[in-house]
Amino acid sequence: MDNNIIRHIRQSLSWKLSLGILLMAIPIFALSIGFLFIHSREKVKKEATEHAASVVNTTMQHITRFMDIVETATDVNDWEATANLQPDSLLAISRSIVVLNGHIDGCSISTEPNIFPKYGRNFSAYTVRESDTITTVIEEPYEYFEKVWYKTPHLQGKPCWVVYYDESDSLSLTLDGMIASYSKPLYNDEKQFVGVISTDLSLIRLSKVITSETPYEGSYFMMTGDEGRYFLHPDTAQLFTNTIYSDANPRENADIFALGHEMTTGKTGSMSVRSNGEQCLVSYQAVPGTNWSLALVSPERSILRCYNRMNYIIAPLFFIGLLLVMLFSSVTVAHAIHPLNKLTGNLHRIAQGHYDQQIPRSPTNDVVGRLQNSFAAMQDSLNNHVNEIRQMNEEASRRNEELVHTSELAKASSQQKTLFIQNVSHQIRTPLNIIMGFAQILKESKGLMPDEEAKKITDMMRHNAVLLNRMVLMLADCSARGVTQELYASKNEEVSCLEVAQESIAKARENYPDIDFRLTVDLPDDFSISANHHYLMLSVRELLINAANHSTGGYAWLRVTEYLSKIRFIVQDEGPGIPKKECERMFEMFTKVNDLSEGLGLGLALARRHIHNLGGDVFIDETYNNGCRMIIELPKIK
Repeated sequence: MDNNIIRHIRQSLSWKLSLGILLMAIPIFALSIGFLFIHSREKVKKEATEHAASVVNTTMQHITRFMDIVETATDVNDWEATANLQPDSLLAISRSIVVLNGHIDGCSISTEPNIFPKYGRNFSAYTVRESDTITTVIEEPYEYFEKVWYKTPHLQGKPCWVVYYDESDSLSLTLDGMIASYSKPLYNDEKQFVGVISTDLSLIRLSKVITSETPYEGSYFMMTGDEGRYFLHPDTAQLFTNTIYSDANPRENADIFALGHEMTTGKTGSMSVRSNGEQCLVSYQAVPGTNWSLALVSPERSILRCYNRMNYIIAPLFFIGLLLVMLFSSVTVAHAIHPLNKLTGNLHRIAQGHYDQQIPRSPTNDVVGRLQNSFAAMQDSLNNHVNEIRQMNEEASRRNEELVHTSELAKASSQQKTLFIQNVSHQIRTPLNIIMGFAQILKESKGLMPDEEAKKITDMMRHNAVLLNRMVLMLADCSARGVTQELYASKNEEVSCLEVAQESIAKARENYPDIDFRLTVDLPDDFSISANHHYLMLSVRELLINAANHSTGGYAWLRVTEYLSKIRFIVQDEGPGIPKKECERMFEMFTKVNDLSEGLGLGLALARRHIHNLGGDVFIDETYNNGCRMIIELPKIK
């Protein structure tokens, strides 16, 4: 396929010029789009850095607002704790701080050993907020003097913020998880240290507020303290156990160490680092009044997501632009040689066998126009000759098909004729043999045979004679000329339905004297219709004989009834019935349910022909399943 394309380009002047223009356009397009991509990428990263810094600054304002609330609430109430250094007062002050400040999660006022001998060595009034419930208790005795929230302000002699993990397994009532606590030492009027008031801020609740404002998918906030230790991180397993330097290699992760140094020294800025296997933009800012640092980590894949989607737009536009350049140049060049190219294309298709391809006549009189007109005249002459040959071939093909069809019909007719002759010979020879055999027996017995046996033989001879007579009459009826004209000439006589039914049963009983023929007439005895008595009786008799021939119940039932505007002669029996797929075929000439059964296969076909000529119809009731039910339907007299 590649060789064909190269060959086509070499043979096309327009394509050669178009490719030349395209080769000059590709570097220009590539340099322009490359510059656009690089500039756009830097622009997006710059805007992302500014946006991340803005989000960090906004989040920091939320944090400092929470911290200011905690500090203010503590500073406002510490004097009251020292002024009223009584257990009940301390409990009330602790509870008041939490109740009046919805952002504070807990407050404890803990005293030095043995301040209140009644309570032993330890006394700590503690209030905690749990959902919508605020609980104030005297904490169970435990050594809180070495806890960071008590020890640090005691040693420093001034208020400070500390972060610690609440040991919830040691006390019955505590906050869960990481806690940021503003701890302030308490001094009495003699400047003696008497205890610490510590107001708690749950970092779990604070993190929910912070993380709800992440600007990019996959971005998260983290907060570090001393030595870069995590106390706010989406991976809770990192809290208080790992630092920003954990699992970092100084050689491979120099950017992580640089980030850690910036954050632990209280600086503000942005830096691109590789974290968890992907490049991230980290914007960080020191928390005022603490040695903490807040950072927003945003994966570059999320920052550049919209930018990267531009690739799916720019790349197709790049190729579409090149394609348009190529097409425009090709169209421009090809316009000058369009008539010759068109003529060449038409001639090439004709040479490949597409003889219906038309060569239009040219309105110009130049060399190409005269050449094109000459080819058009030649094509018209060839088309006329080809059309004549095609018509001759179609006519010959049609005649061949007719001959084949005629031959098949003749063959089928010959086969049907042979089968019919064989069937007639068998059906006539059987009763003749019976009659001749019994006649020979009667002749040889010469009156010595008992009367009862002689009667049986004569009845059998008579039955077979009736069969022969019926078959001969049916053959005559089948080959008769002018039957239709006779029926139409006499079908307007009034025929009694009762008489036709009774006569049909009498005629059928001659053929089958042992069958119980039953008759039901749902019409008045004098009810008549316009029909031909003889052919209607023959048709009903044939249906009764067919029922008697196939009945296994020993009876055939004829019912005459009225149905809507029709009169029906219904004949049914109990027997194997006729398969639904064979119902319609049973009314064709020379057709039988079983090729070995008695009859010529003419009875039902002749019955339908007679009834059709009388203006009615004969059909099989396919809903009857206990045998076979055939219906003759004729119009009533108006």
